[in-house]
Amino acid sequence: MQKKLVIVESPAKAKTIEKFLGKDYAVMSSYGHIRDLKTKEFSVDVENGYAPQYVIPADKRKLVSELKKASKDAQTVLLASDEDREGEAIAWHLSEVLELQSKDTQRIVFHEITKNAILHALETPRSIDINLVNAQQARRVLDRIVGFEVSPILWRKVKPALSAGRVQSVAVRLIVEREREIQQFVAEAAYRVTATFLLPDGKTLLKTELNRRLKDLAEVKKFLSSCRAVDFVIDDITTKPVKKSPAPPFTTSTLQQEAARKLGFSVSQTMIVAQRLYESGYITYMRTDSVNLSDLALGTAKEAITQTYGANYYRFRKFQTKSKGAQEAHEAIRPTEMHHPSVSGNVQEKKLYDLIYKRTIACQMADAELERTTISIGIGQKKEKFTATGEVLQFDGFLHVYMESYDDDAEKEQENGLLPPVRLNDRLSMEDIIATERFTQRPPRYTEASLVRRMEELGIGRPSTYAPTIQTIQNREYVIRGDKPGEERAYTTVTLKGEAITSEEKKEMVGVDRNKLLPTDTGVVVNDFLMEYFPDVLDYHFTANVEKEFDAIAEGQLTWTKALDDFYKFFHPIVEATSSVKTEHKVGERQVGIDPQSGEPVYVKIGRYGPIAQIGQSNQDDKTAAKPRFASLLKGQSIETITLEETLKLFALPRVIGEFEGEEMVAGIGRFGPYVRHNGKFISIPKSINPLTITEEESLQLIEEKRNKEAQRCIKQFKEEPEMEILNGRFGAYLSFQKVNYRIPKGVDPATLTLEECKKIVENTAVKTVKKRTRKKV
Repeated sequence: MQKKLVIVESPAKAKTIEKFLGKDYAVMSSYGHIRDLKTKEFSVDVENGYAPQYVIPADKRKLVSELKKASKDAQTVLLASDEDREGEAIAWHLSEVLELQSKDTQRIVFHEITKNAILHALETPRSIDINLVNAQQARRVLDRIVGFEVSPILWRKVKPALSAGRVQSVAVRLIVEREREIQQFVAEAAYRVTATFLLPDGKTLLKTELNRRLKDLAEVKKFLSSCRAVDFVIDDITTKPVKKSPAPPFTTSTLQQEAARKLGFSVSQTMIVAQRLYESGYITYMRTDSVNLSDLALGTAKEAITQTYGANYYRFRKFQTKSKGAQEAHEAIRPTEMHHPSVSGNVQEKKLYDLIYKRTIACQMADAELERTTISIGIGQKKEKFTATGEVLQFDGFLHVYMESYDDDAEKEQENGLLPPVRLNDRLSMEDIIATERFTQRPPRYTEASLVRRMEELGIGRPSTYAPTIQTIQNREYVIRGDKPGEERAYTTVTLKGEAITSEEKKEMVGVDRNKLLPTDTGVVVNDFLMEYFPDVLDYHFTANVEKEFDAIAEGQLTWTKALDDFYKFFHPIVEATSSVKTEHKVGERQVGIDPQSGEPVYVKIGRYGPIAQIGQSNQDDKTAAKPRFASLLKGQSIETITLEETLKLFALPRVIGEFEGEEMVAGIGRFGPYVRHNGKFISIPKSINPLTITEEESLQLIEEKRNKEAQRCIKQFKEEPEMEILNGRFGAYLSFQKVNYRIPKGVDPATLTLEECKKIVENTAVKTVKKRTRKKV
């Protein structure tokens, strides 16, 4: 009989823990939750205290049987899932499903998977914290209520297969509102004035900037004219020390933000890599909103800094967590061993670990010390001044190891270089003064990282929910991560050189965005509908307050069923009222004008497969009436901004481009985007080509490319059996028969296979599949 059974939630974690335990312990994994609410049913008994109706998924039944057998054979069962609400719920579900006895069951928790941490956890077991479990149940049930009650309304009012989520819908709202702010933004112009002066030595140049912006061209010309015959004298030189302090160690959200900026990781990618580092024993638990470091970590960080960089680089710092709802782990994300600046693993794991290590070390290092000098240059008797600022790094401190990045250029501290030596009252010669037209900047679109930061600021979600929320809104196609091409803008420069004032018009590209979160038409329509009928549910303060209630449940200050009851009594009547509302047009439908040829109204709306345009209306009473015509919108077009002219052009598709090999080449838009159809085959049109303007030459090139690709894809065909093909795929050669793919055995040359050998591969695969199914039924 095995004396003690340890159950964790992942096999990687189990493998690491096994290294620290003796022969008296067996370690098994539950592979996450072993039971959950039913996927396609409401599974909440509202009448009986909102009792969740849990089921064990089919793919977990065998595992549950194995865990049951192992737990019965063990003297003691140790539940070692993560110490957060989700981990506590996993432990509780295991206890319930495996029918564990409290006297033989212990709950152990740790923030890092190291030998000392595991042994300490074994020495200090506790019981399951039912308050944490209830907080997780409350979130799960409340989100199920919102999803199952609102989603059917969206199916009827907008389009089938849509869904709504409590936190996800608020995240979409943030992105939609930001996009509208950008659309409505009107840039205001002003002139930035810079001047270059020659110092008294006759060879050194000093670059400066006017201490205010000039509002228009008239003011610029007046100012430059007045600078023709004035003295430029250095009237002030100030030098002062400046200190820069390091950022706190990582929380979940700051790690997600910094990994996006420095490494280009998505939010979900960061969490996947961090999970692997944690389960390998390299870092502490990665779902946390605490910036606290343990005494042990502080001590080992001090040793690492003084040994590597010297005592003058060390400074003790104790960071305090500002987040009111801090509820996940009790320590920041840090390396488990501060004397290990690197770890083994793949490239991503090494990069993320390096980031975590440097941030942790830097937070216990001395301030960077700089000397900032500002030179002020008087312009005759004018109030305005030209100024130049320079910095000299006296002591690099924490900058020796790490510097924090920023999302937007506006947030970056201006880097000031060295200034040449000057003296008070030096008279300078003006080389030139240039006034450049500059514009106020529109609000930046969200990146995944900046959206996490905004959600954290508003108190929406928690460390464990940021990544799933952002992934979900993209999976549901309410939001996409994409690029915006920007547009060309003209601006003016006015230059004073000597006595001459000249003007020049230049051009620049503005509004170019890469890898930003953009709302889709579906996302915009769903958001507008929810904002109209469920404004309180999408209210930022309401969502933050719900999170606070979950925190209160976790702390034992609020009964979870009461919190759910209060929400349901407020929410359900709104659902019923919204369900009964009848609208003349589909939600999100917009009339863009009248078709000049038919006189019929022209609409844009959300169709079954995305945004579409429609000419005319369906008339069920008059069967002889003309049916409405439909056309899909092009990529980049939006039902919010498309014009009547742009909409009518869509009905030119499908259009005949020309003929090739006696068959027409036709351009059109289908469910999967723009295409060229030729001889019964569809060839996708790339983003760079417009289906409305694609030429014969471009179409022929696409057809030839498609044929070449297909020729390379096909290794072998059989005349006797046309449906049997040997093809080249992403992962190598494979067999295709009657639209089913079959793996070719290792060591076999695909090109030498005969038809009979191919048939054998198909038969053997079919026999194996039948055997597997038979075993499952038994």
